[in-house]
Amino acid sequence: MFNNPIAAEIAAFLIEIGIPVRAGTLPRTDFLPGICVDTGVIIVDESRLAHAGDLLHEAGHLAVMTPADREAPEPDMSDAGFEMAAIAWSYAAAIHLGIDLGIVFHADGYSGGSQAIIDNFGAGHYFGVPILVWLGMTDDPKCAGETGMMPYPIMRRWLR
Repeated sequence: MFNNPIAAEIAAFLIEIGIPVRAGTLPRTDFLPGICVDTGVIIVDESRLAHAGDLLHEAGHLAVMTPADREAPEPDMSDAGFEMAAIAWSYAAAIHLGIDLGIVFHADGYSGGSQAIIDNFGAGHYFGVPILVWLGMTDDPKCAGETGMMPYPIMRRWLR
């Protein structure tokens, strides 16, 4: 589907977990260059895609939405709490795929805080994870031993 091997790997993963991805020409410029979300589908204009890792972040937004919200013509991705959950989700997905965290949390994003996210998450200082736990998508790293489940960044399920 894509020439960029990282974009192809991410797209295959997203399709496998139930988030549709397709190539297309985008008539408009969205927040992230080369990526548009329409009715639950991530459309990628590879000629304009600045960072393949941005696919995981956009997918993280969709993953934490209800199925009905995901399929809205222009899903609302502005909730600050769910923004943090999308970051936590994309971190878990990058770990799962074995993708260099610098590809997902690149220097052009996250208001200059990319390295802080990588450093803090790598040290187990997470944000957004309580929302993923609340949604039943993962287990709290502090309590997982009590439940016998694998803790975050291992995910129970990828979609809400």
